[in-house]
Amino acid sequence: MEYIILVVIMFGFVLLYLKKPNSNIDQNNSKIIELEKNLSFKESSIKELERQRDLLNVQLKSFDELKTKNTELETSLKSISEERNDLKNINTKLSNEEEKRVLDSKKEIEALITLKQSTEDEKQANNNLRVREKEEEFEKMKSQWVEHEKDVENYLKEICRDYVIKYVGQEEFPHPRNKPDNSIEIMDQLIVFDAKSPSNNNLENFPKYIKSQTENLKKYAKHDNVKNDLFLVIPSNTLNVIDQFSYKIGEYNVFIVTKDALEPIILSLKKIEEYEFVDKLSPEERDNVCSVIGKFAHTTKRRIQIDNFFQREFLSTLDKAKKLPREILESVIEFENAELLNPPVAKRKNKIFTKDLNDQVNDIEKDMEIRNIPKIQSGITFNNDGKNQLMN
Repeated sequence: MEYIILVVIMFGFVLLYLKKPNSNIDQNNSKIIELEKNLSFKESSIKELERQRDLLNVQLKSFDELKTKNTELETSLKSISEERNDLKNINTKLSNEEEKRVLDSKKEIEALITLKQSTEDEKQANNNLRVREKEEEFEKMKSQWVEHEKDVENYLKEICRDYVIKYVGQEEFPHPRNKPDNSIEIMDQLIVFDAKSPSNNNLENFPKYIKSQTENLKKYAKHDNVKNDLFLVIPSNTLNVIDQFSYKIGEYNVFIVTKDALEPIILSLKKIEEYEFVDKLSPEERDNVCSVIGKFAHTTKRRIQIDNFFQREFLSTLDKAKKLPREILESVIEFENAELLNPPVAKRKNKIFTKDLNDQVNDIEKDMEIRNIPKIQSGITFNNDGKNQLMN
């Protein structure tokens, strides 16, 4: 714009020179030519300048765009920088958390390893304890088996003393060669009670052994003065493997009993001794005798079944008790060791009277009524002829 104003001014001067006298025409022409040249040059310069101006305007516009873009880039860069800083902080935080998590994980793993080792040690200790208990229990069982024969002999002698029955020992058995462990004499008849116990640690073969022994009892039953009902006395801790408690072999019968059943069996057999001549008994008296013997037989079998059932239940309960928490189990063991159970001791001069037993039963029944405990109903029924329907 400034160049255009300058050209206009110069053009004004040229007009002024044209208005001067002719004397100066040549000079003016010369100046005019020079001015035209200058004007032409100036116009060229102006065009060049305009071109440069346009170029500069384009560059300026481009610069403004660049400036705007630069501003946007700076804003974006600032945002990215802030985001980077945030990510860096998050990364630092996550790194710290990861390091803490790894440290905590190591501690938890170490604690788990310690707990696992402790659990394994405790499990091993419990296994060792159970093994020792099983071994002690088995040794106790074997000890009972070893002492079983002598124990049965002493108990039979004690029963015979209490009820005035003749005991016949092995050496006193009147027949030579084959002699049973024990026998008693009632009404001039010998009743054999042979004690049998497992011969080794394996109870699985014990039922087969008992069955074979029932057949061997024929050597006693063949004698006329030996009663054809013979008894094999087994340890009570072998009842769980016995599935048959009576055998009818030819002309004699064999019953499998425990030591606890000896007294009621002998008392039922002795009851017959009260009648001097059995063949002179009336039908009613005969039925009464059979009824008593039948009830004793049934009671004996039920006692064996119940003892066997509760033996299994008690063992199952003891196994469950071993799974109690360790602290409770230790406390239970302390209380168990502090307990002392003393059943009544049988003495030779102290007789057991039925009246005293009835009084004790009545007291127990009264206590059961107070505590609302129902009584067990008897399952024994009799026909009109007095025969026991539950003998088998």
